[in-house]
Amino acid sequence: MRKTASLVAIVVGIVMAVAGVATWVVVSSTLSEQKIVVADDANCLAGDEVDGPFSAYCQADVIDKHTKAITGGLTYAELDREDPNRATAMDSAFLQASLFTSVVAFGVAFMAIGVGIVLALIGFGMRAPVPTRDPAGYTAAG
Repeated sequence: MRKTASLVAIVVGIVMAVAGVATWVVVSSTLSEQKIVVADDANCLAGDEVDGPFSAYCQADVIDKHTKAITGGLTYAELDREDPNRATAMDSAFLQASLFTSVVAFGVAFMAIGVGIVLALIGFGMRAPVPTRDPAGYTAAG
């Protein structure tokens, strides 16, 4: 039973780690293909290409800043239906949501990589010989 459990832990761990890396690469390359650059007046990573979780967060943050400047600090839901800036606020909300979704995807990918590595290490640890004690109290590999 122990050998089976260790093998399952190793296989599942490796699959999770590989899936996490694949997810990270796909999200990163998809963002990179969009050729988005963090605005120059951003609070962080200004001028950086949006291709990772931090640059995506910084761009979403600066989009919010620009939208509030245009709408007088109001959100899409707070603007009057006839306000000409409502479409801009709606586009802004969609862009921010998309960028934050990619940040979450990066986080889940990172977690899958970490959990996969730990699970595989646990599996390998379970395969190590179990120390046994003889009646005199000495330990020996069994």
